[in-house]
Amino acid sequence: MIIVSMAPGALRMNSVKIFALATMILALGATRVGFAAEMIDPAKIVDLTYTFDEHTIYWPTEKGFVHQFEKNGDTPQHYFYSSANYSAPEHGGTHTDAPHHFSADGKTLDQVPLSNCIGPAAVIDFSARAATDPDAMLTVDDIKSYEAANGQIPDGAIVVARSGWGKYYPDKKRYMGTDKPGDVAGLRFPGYSAPAVDFLLKNRRVVAIAIDTASMDPGNSKDFPVHRLWLGANKPGFENLAHAEKLPPRGATIFCIPMKIGNGTGGPTRIFALLP
Repeated sequence: MIIVSMAPGALRMNSVKIFALATMILALGATRVGFAAEMIDPAKIVDLTYTFDEHTIYWPTEKGFVHQFEKNGDTPQHYFYSSANYSAPEHGGTHTDAPHHFSADGKTLDQVPLSNCIGPAAVIDFSARAATDPDAMLTVDDIKSYEAANGQIPDGAIVVARSGWGKYYPDKKRYMGTDKPGDVAGLRFPGYSAPAVDFLLKNRRVVAIAIDTASMDPGNSKDFPVHRLWLGANKPGFENLAHAEKLPPRGATIFCIPMKIGNGTGGPTRIFALLP
């Protein structure tokens, strides 16, 4: 038998070191397991964002997206370097409407919580009606029919109104109803109805709404009741979603991540979904 004598202080110090080392090993192992468990299948990622370029659709009163290279080639030191400037209105292409867009006291884009930008996607399809009526609106009956088939819209959801209008993008005349600069009166495309949005605000805990058209209100709206109701409740809206037809009615998680513009009323947004 070998007996090792050690001062009490040294024993306590070695115990602390052993405990710390064991904790570190366990944490490292858990991290490695976590990485393996959380790998995302690329086939389950759906990009719901239109590219920002010269084809990006904006409101008839707005200027378009401008991108200009400052440098784009080899340097005198013989390495490649590229850098550019861009300018764009806040509201166009795939973008966020911050509450301040229609609410004097509403949050600006930089103040919109990410918790309002991520959630289970409740995709309500009204494309059959919109196919024959450019003024079609998502209604309370559409919501109730959806819930009868899929269950109640869950708390924290982002409701996506799918009109099927994305099939026309970027054909401005088909998508907007007009391609004439300044022609607001000629706008024709589907949107939400005010009663549907009022129903969601009063009866469901939805964090945001989205749509695959240029506006939450239909194109022929003159006083934007949907914008005033929804943004007035200090909740964001997302417009011009791409490829909404790739989303299932339920089960996907949607991520709507806007550019964090200080004092912004809206801005370009990368929207994507993770399929179940």
